[in-house]
Amino acid sequence: MTILIIEDETLAARQLQTMIRDYDPTATILATLDSVEAATAWFRQNEPPDLILADIELVDGQSFEVFERVDVRCPVIFTTAYDEYALRAFRVNSVDYLLKPIDEASLRRSLTKFSDLRRLYGQPSPAVDLRALVAAFRTPTPSDSALPVYTERFLLKQGSRLIPVEVGDMAYFYTEDRLTFVRTWDGRSLVVDYTLDELVQKLNPKQFFRANRQFIIHAKAVDRVHVHFNGRLKLDLKPIIADEVFISRERAGEFRSWMGD
Repeated sequence: MTILIIEDETLAARQLQTMIRDYDPTATILATLDSVEAATAWFRQNEPPDLILADIELVDGQSFEVFERVDVRCPVIFTTAYDEYALRAFRVNSVDYLLKPIDEASLRRSLTKFSDLRRLYGQPSPAVDLRALVAAFRTPTPSDSALPVYTERFLLKQGSRLIPVEVGDMAYFYTEDRLTFVRTWDGRSLVVDYTLDELVQKLNPKQFFRANRQFIIHAKAVDRVHVHFNGRLKLDLKPIIADEVFISRERAGEFRSWMGD
C-alpha cells in the first residue's frame, strides 16, 4: 500500500507516519507535503498513490484546492480539527475523515475500512466528488434545537467511481463480510461507508426500519410478511435477496405499527 500525506503540522505528520507504520510495516509513505502548491506539483509529476491522508486546512489554503487543480482519482481520508457539527458535511457525502488530534484507534479503523474495500474490489481508485464536498463543507449545520435533518443522498462506490445515489432510490441496507451494502430499487448492490447503527441515525424512521442486526429496510421493500409459530415475522423483500430476513417476536409489534397495521 502506498500512501501520500498532506499535512502542514510537522508533529502531526510524524505521528501519522509512525501510526501508519505500526499498522502496516509494509506500507510505503511516498511523501509528506505541507502545502497546496507542493501537493499540486507532486501530483503533476507522479502517479497517484493507493491512498491519500489530507489535512483540510493547509498553510496556503485548503486541500480541496489541490483536487480542483489536478485530476486525482484515488481514495482520500481527510483530517480536520473541526468539531462534530462541521463533520456532518463529510458524513453526508460518505467521505472518511479523522478528527484531530488523531488517535491510533481511529486511524486503524479508517485504514481497515480502506483495506476491506480494497480486498473486495481489488485496487480501488474512486474519484472524489469535490463539488459535492465543498458544497457540503460550506453548508451551515442545524443547531441542537432544530428538527432532525436526515440524509438525502450518499456518495457510493461503484467500480472505480463514487456516484451520488438518492435515498429514495434505496430499498434496504444489509451487512456482509464486515461491510455495509445498500440494494437499490434497480437491483444494484453498493458499498456504504457506515455501519447500520450509524445509518439508523441518518435515515428517516418513517421510511426505514431496523429489522435486525443485519438489515435496515424501506417500507416499500416489504413484499410479503409471513407469521411464524413462535411470533417471529419473516419478510420477503424486493428486490429479492437470498438471505432470510426475520423480525423477532419482541419487535414484531413495533414493525406492525411502523407498517401502519
